[in-house]
Amino acid sequence: MISVRPAWWHLLLCGLLAGIGPLLGCSSKDILYPEDHERYKRIDSAMETLRTGYEGKDLSRLKGLMLPLDSMDRIEQEIEKDFESFEQITLGFSVERIVIEGDNVDAFVHWHGHWKRSKTDTGVRERGHGVLHWVGVQSILLKGMDGDLPFGMTARLAAAESQRPDAQQALPQRPELQKGGPRK
Repeated sequence: MISVRPAWWHLLLCGLLAGIGPLLGCSSKDILYPEDHERYKRIDSAMETLRTGYEGKDLSRLKGLMLPLDSMDRIEQEIEKDFESFEQITLGFSVERIVIEGDNVDAFVHWHGHWKRSKTDTGVRERGHGVLHWVGVQSILLKGMDGDLPFGMTARLAAAESQRPDAQQALPQRPELQKGGPRK
C-alpha cells in the first residue's frame, strides 16, 4: 500500500533540511592571516582608546597614544583647551577604510560629536572627516592628523564667532525697523 503525505509535510521536511544544512556545513571560519588580524584589532583598540580618552577628558591616556612630535604637542594643547572649555564631550568615529603600508597606518574616519559647556547648555554638534596617521605593528601610536577632525573644538568655535558680524551691526539702523514700526 502506498502512503500519501500532505503537502505541508514535504514543506516542513524541506524547511528543516534547509535550516540544518548550513549549521552542519561550516562550524567556524579560520583566520587566513592571523598576524594582520591581530594588527587590525590593535588599530581598532587604539582608535577606541583615542575616542574614549577624549570623551573622558583623560589627557594622560591620550598622551600614551601619541608620538612625541611637535605637531602632536600642538594637538595635545588644543585637546587640553577643549577639556577646560567643555564640561561634557561626546564623540563617535566611523572608519571608512584603513590603509597599511609597512609600519604606517592611515585610518580614514567620519566623526560626529557633541560639546557642552555645562549640563544645561544645549551644546554644539559638529561632524566631519579626516585621516588619523598611526605607526607601528605591535604598539600602535598616533603620529599625525589631516583633515577636519574634532580635536581643537574650542579654537574652531572661537574662530567662527570672530568671523560672525555683531548682531547690532547686522541690523540696519533705520527708524522704521526699530520698535514700534514706522514713524509718521
